[in-house]
Amino acid sequence: MIEKPTLIFIPGSWHKPQCYEKVIKLLQDEHGFKCIAITLPSTAGNPKATFKDDVDAARNAILSETIAGHDVVVIAHSYGGMVGNSSIKGLTQPQPNATQANSPKGHVIALVLIATGFTITGFSFMDPLFGVPPPFWRVNKETGYAELTADNRELFYHDLPRKEGEYWVNQLTTQSLKALFEGGKHAYAGWKDAPTWYIGTVEDKGLPVVIQRLQVGAARGQGGTVHHVELPTSHSPFLSMPAEVVAIILRTVEEAEGSQKPRAREGANLKMIEIPAVKILVPGTWFRFGFPLAIGRVLGWGFWSYQGLKGLFT
Repeated sequence: MIEKPTLIFIPGSWHKPQCYEKVIKLLQDEHGFKCIAITLPSTAGNPKATFKDDVDAARNAILSETIAGHDVVVIAHSYGGMVGNSSIKGLTQPQPNATQANSPKGHVIALVLIATGFTITGFSFMDPLFGVPPPFWRVNKETGYAELTADNRELFYHDLPRKEGEYWVNQLTTQSLKALFEGGKHAYAGWKDAPTWYIGTVEDKGLPVVIQRLQVGAARGQGGTVHHVELPTSHSPFLSMPAEVVAIILRTVEEAEGSQKPRAREGANLKMIEIPAVKILVPGTWFRFGFPLAIGRVLGWGFWSYQGLKGLFT
């Protein structure tokens, strides 16, 4: 019997690992997975916490499993996607120059990215945004934190019942600015090294779905293997549609293991999981999926070509 991989969960900015509790309970209780949810140092009340601190926390959790001989699937949300991508560098396959003593016995076999971007090697989180924060948070140089300025229930949890949404708003914590604006030298495009499943969020009020689709296209244009699915949710599908998120994670594990026998997905409304694809006889899909994915692919191919040409002359 093939041993199940360990599932390691990385939350996003302002979020504690408890945000994954619904998904983790289903995976542990009904499917027998070992799940580890990490706390990001940048969300632990320390304005001096860096991106490298976050990457180290995630990488240490991964190594604790791979060194013990367990394969790992990394699940990451929002800013945590950049942490997850960067933390798997060199851990997706056996390293030819590693000694037997320190060579991990297990490996990262897949990534699941939820409502996030695709990390660019050498770029900090805010570099692609030219250092300009989005409208729902601001820089507070006095405290050293990124401060949310929006209606946080609407921003993150608008598809939850009001009382539950307010509960999760009260669970939000601080976010170090240093982790967002610095540390590009520690950023790594891990999605190029491992099969990646991207969960898009159609009703997202923080990261619009059209931008998500552009990014998926760009990642594919750079040669990434990206399986793209979408859920009709807010920025936090692990809270509003946990059974569907679990179903996608199970599918990821099946694909990564090459399993021919699907795991049970009781409780999931699989009809809610949409695979973005252009249908010739459905013009609406041309605009919803075709254009942003195609434009993204062209941009990604252009960036990949530029990087290749740049490498020839440096």
